[in-house]
Amino acid sequence: MMAKQDYYKLLDLPRDATEADIKKAYRRLAMKFHPDRNPDDPQSEHNFKEAKEAYEVLTDAQKRALYDQYGHAGLQASGASRGGFGAGDAFGDIFGEMFGDIFSGGQRGRSQVFRGADLRYELELNLEQAVFGTKTEIQIPSLAECQTCAGTGAAKGSAPKTCDTCGGQGQVRMQQSIFTIQQPCPRCKGRGKIVSNPCDTCLGQGRVRQEKSLSVAVPAGVDTGDRIRLSGEGEAGRNGGPAGDLYVEVQVREHAIFEREGSNLSCEVPISFTTAALGGVVGVPTLSGDVVLKIPPETQSGRVFRLREKGVVPVRGGATGDLFCRVVIETPVSLDADQKELLRHFEATLQQGGHKPREQSFFEGVKKFFTGAGD
Repeated sequence: MMAKQDYYKLLDLPRDATEADIKKAYRRLAMKFHPDRNPDDPQSEHNFKEAKEAYEVLTDAQKRALYDQYGHAGLQASGASRGGFGAGDAFGDIFGEMFGDIFSGGQRGRSQVFRGADLRYELELNLEQAVFGTKTEIQIPSLAECQTCAGTGAAKGSAPKTCDTCGGQGQVRMQQSIFTIQQPCPRCKGRGKIVSNPCDTCLGQGRVRQEKSLSVAVPAGVDTGDRIRLSGEGEAGRNGGPAGDLYVEVQVREHAIFEREGSNLSCEVPISFTTAALGGVVGVPTLSGDVVLKIPPETQSGRVFRLREKGVVPVRGGATGDLFCRVVIETPVSLDADQKELLRHFEATLQQGGHKPREQSFFEGVKKFFTGAGD
């Protein structure tokens, strides 16, 4: 007689494996070695029986304790390894549980209940509302439980009758090869009840479409793409099932001054030619009020100044962002004759050289390019 293999090694499990781990391992081996899938293969049948025996012992607390302490000898001495367990019992238990839960939503032995659908609502905010938070009212179209029939779908004075197809279970069983699959009853659609006299308000559905008003508290720091979950504010469930959730998705509108990237803000600050050349100060707007930005002499257009902690406090925590100010030199417009003449005279004084290094460098580069002096 062959020595019995260690149950844990047979299932490829550690000795502290959980019951869920044991079921998963047995399910894998049962699928591989089941006789219906391996006809006329004595070795597969033997492997299947060994896996079944290991599963039976290791999922029984008393048997497992005996086995862990005394091994196979302990089980034989107690008689725990004999009788009461047919070849298909473990397989049917495991796969009946797996497929039953898939098709019945975990509600075995009773009519099906259905969770209500989740809803999505797009909430548009301006930048200030997103940065500082706000509270707003929204109108949501949804399905709610019918108040006339209290969700039963039956008219007043009547009640739903037990479905004679599924016997009120809401499920029917179908045999497919080695599997027994549960699925919703085709007549009552999983409800377990038949409404012969439907409610005039909901037409037998048990739910009515209506619009409800909800208050949404928007936390400070949200950004486009963030979602706020309102639990239980989605569509009503069926057959007493729980309501779904409402997900409010934030969409932040473009701002006239600021652009946002994460927790940082940026903006363009126009300055005059005189301020750029000689230096000075300009007022810069922030979301918390104006601040003074010092412009050093000889500032070039496009230079970026950083104002620390003038950005956004992130909704999920972290350091406050910064405000990046990009200065742009503004060209004067609508000049009169005297102003134009002054500018021509000023431009002439700049021809002495050394006053426009970027322009000089550019044209020297162009000259070298066309003459080949740089080769």
